[in-house]
Amino acid sequence: MLPYDESMSAEDVIKYVYAALKAKGHDPIMQIVGYLISGDPTYITSYNNARSLVSRVERDELLEEFVRFYVAKNHLED
Repeated sequence: MLPYDESMSAEDVIKYVYAALKAKGHDPIMQIVGYLISGDPTYITSYNNARSLVSRVERDELLEEFVRFYVAKNHLED
């Protein structure tokens, strides 16, 4: 896994955190949703510094990335 640097996009952070959660046997979707709704960083494992990494990105940026992906995948763009 890559260490954090300022050029990491929200997409990169999501992929990194997802992989860390999966590696520790968690349900990544439920854990990320819990974090996004509550803002409680303990939803994210500290394994591979995933918690520290996700805390460096605003939650609204992460949500924007999820919506952007959903819109593109479902061909909803104009």
